[in-house]
Amino acid sequence: MTADRTAATAAPPTKTTTAPAPPRRKRNWAPAVFLLPFFIPFVLFTLVPVGYAFYQSLLKTERTGGTFGRKTTVFAGLDQYKEVLGDSEFLAGVGRVLLFGLVQIPVMLLLALVLALLLDSTVARLKRFFRIAYFVPYGIPGVIAALMWAFLYDPRLSPVVELLDEVGSAPDFLGSSMMLWSIGNIVTWTYTGYNMLIIYAALQAVPGDIYEAARMDGASEAKIAWRIKIPILRPALMLTGVFSIIGTLQLFTEPQVLRSISTSVTSTYTPNLAAYSLASSDNYSEAAAMSVTLALATFVLSFAFLKFTGRKDGS
Repeated sequence: MTADRTAATAAPPTKTTTAPAPPRRKRNWAPAVFLLPFFIPFVLFTLVPVGYAFYQSLLKTERTGGTFGRKTTVFAGLDQYKEVLGDSEFLAGVGRVLLFGLVQIPVMLLLALVLALLLDSTVARLKRFFRIAYFVPYGIPGVIAALMWAFLYDPRLSPVVELLDEVGSAPDFLGSSMMLWSIGNIVTWTYTGYNMLIIYAALQAVPGDIYEAARMDGASEAKIAWRIKIPILRPALMLTGVFSIIGTLQLFTEPQVLRSISTSVTSTYTPNLAAYSLASSDNYSEAAAMSVTLALATFVLSFAFLKFTGRKDGS
């Protein structure tokens, strides 16, 4: 009886409860879907060609049995890259485009910045007309633009050269000493309007209240441009700078067109032209190695430019 009473008064056993498992988060695939229109062409038309070019650069074509023997493709490893990096003409072409970029890119971006600031000023008139007028050169195909400027450079046909000759100053635009800057003039004329639109679009995204507050504080238009607009435009200038670096190392159309009318432009005048000439002579492996080397140089220079400008921006 006592045992039964003790069992009845004993506390009931406690139940062990476990915390509920956190609900599983559903993956949001919307960003990936929106990235597909960019990612698919990027893979198909950038990564795949570069990967195939790298594969081709590891091969080498040899002939067995003399000059008219059978062609065989063998694995060459990095031999093609040793030949490319030891090619003095290719290295001279790289140095040529680097000098071209050091001079042409700052001049072009400065012109684009000035034009964008002028269009954004309060005293500008006919803004829509001038936006179109500045952009028109970019809409002209590169070959047509190069042919047009070749006509203006040719001393036998150009009215500009004839006029300068009458004045007593007739520079040889197609000579070896001026050819690089003649090409730079074509590139600047073509792409200044394109870069100007990028910079001008960045200016349009800035709230007008900032400018109004500065004017109420007595700031002039020049001071507003220097103290407010240009610092705000730094990301746009970085973007146009990267685009210009990539375009400079890919310089091809203008020298290729001018090559037909001037002996100053050789088949290795620029790295891109040198790779094209090698591929035209069925030397695909070395051309592929040259192209991969050029792609790596473009990546390194663009990354270094972004790191330098980003560090300056952070300071």
